[in-house]
Amino acid sequence: MSNVSRISLEPNWQLLVLSNGHGEDMIAVRILAELQQQSNPPDIFALPLVGEGRAYQKLGIPCIGSVRTMPSGGFVYMDGRQLMRDVQGGLVQLTLSQIQAVRRWVSSQKRLGNKTGILAVGDIVPLLFATFSGANYAFVGTAKSEYYVRNEAGLLARKSKAADWENFSGSIYHPWERWLMSRRCCRAVFPRDSLTTEILKQWPIPAFDLGNPMMDGLEITSSSPRFYRADVEQHELARPLTLTLLPGSRPPEAYKNWEIIIIAVSALINSLQEKVVFLAAIAPGLNSKILCQTLQSQDWQLHSESPVPLSDPNALIFKQKDAYLLLTQQAYNECLHWGDVAIAMAGTATEQFIGLGKPAIAIPGGGPQYNSAFAEAQSRLLGASLILIEQPEQITNVLRSLLKNPDNLQIIAENGVRRMGKPGAARRIAECLQERLGKWA
Repeated sequence: MSNVSRISLEPNWQLLVLSNGHGEDMIAVRILAELQQQSNPPDIFALPLVGEGRAYQKLGIPCIGSVRTMPSGGFVYMDGRQLMRDVQGGLVQLTLSQIQAVRRWVSSQKRLGNKTGILAVGDIVPLLFATFSGANYAFVGTAKSEYYVRNEAGLLARKSKAADWENFSGSIYHPWERWLMSRRCCRAVFPRDSLTTEILKQWPIPAFDLGNPMMDGLEITSSSPRFYRADVEQHELARPLTLTLLPGSRPPEAYKNWEIIIIAVSALINSLQEKVVFLAAIAPGLNSKILCQTLQSQDWQLHSESPVPLSDPNALIFKQKDAYLLLTQQAYNECLHWGDVAIAMAGTATEQFIGLGKPAIAIPGGGPQYNSAFAEAQSRLLGASLILIEQPEQITNVLRSLLKNPDNLQIIAENGVRRMGKPGAARRIAECLQERLGKWA
């Protein structure tokens, strides 16, 4: 092989990805998978600042530096006690070692004569790491949205005067964050929605409105399922009300959320005079036996026949009265697409469901993630698409009111798509990275 051929096949730049949370890891991986499909892609390395970075391992991306799961699981900003637990668990030492690892990586690549770039995914923490690394960088802002403080009509009314702090400088992103995004080495910023991009463009920030990668990878191969009433001999087509259950993914909080959700499910069964199907989207890391015990304590019985053709052959089917509940750890996308409404106590999953144009009813729990503060902030982020209730028993009246108002459902559908964006963002961001970061690395 000639030297020209050999050189043309070599990567022309090196990319280090920094992310600070499981959700951020997943978003980064979606972008990286698309980046690997580009012509002459970079060599990719990762440093997950929170957790062990298993999402990167699945894509075959090596991690540099130290990785460790902190006691809070990355939710320190919601509770000062969580921060103290992380500090006691070695957060300061871990952060210092990670800063050193980033600088060593950049220095070693420069010594080898390689062009380098950094992709920061998350909030100000990976953005800070990227800024002071000495390399050119891009930023995917997953943690902040202008929808937390405003909508298209203007600023939101807030009960607390302390809330003014969030927008004191005219943006959800504070001046020091905007300074980091406006540095000469910052080649691109990818906000999570159009409204945030519009606000950031008031400053010399290279912001690109390319969508939210959270809405990628949710496709399903089959169309909507055909439901049949068991008491109709000819199996005439009948579409029962279908609710998606989203208890979250972090144990032990998710198990407590599940107990609250099942109380709401029981209230619906006892009040609705129609067939109902519940699709429980359960994270693979949760213990399904614990969830099944909760169901059986509420008189759900295992059933052999499923009313829904889920792609998961291991889905567990339960029946109570004229209601079915399917518990799956593999058919996540189908649960999102087939549900009419969600009963939600989750972060990312709730946003993805709403991004498909559907309403969700949320019940704040007592865990470190889906507590009252988180749910209230999420309701501002998602607007009319997320309805908060205080007690699970309140769900019946709320659901009835929701389903009786088709005009409101149309508003909710348009709102969800507008706030979460259309699919394909990962590919669009990857193409922009190749141009903006790869070209200048």
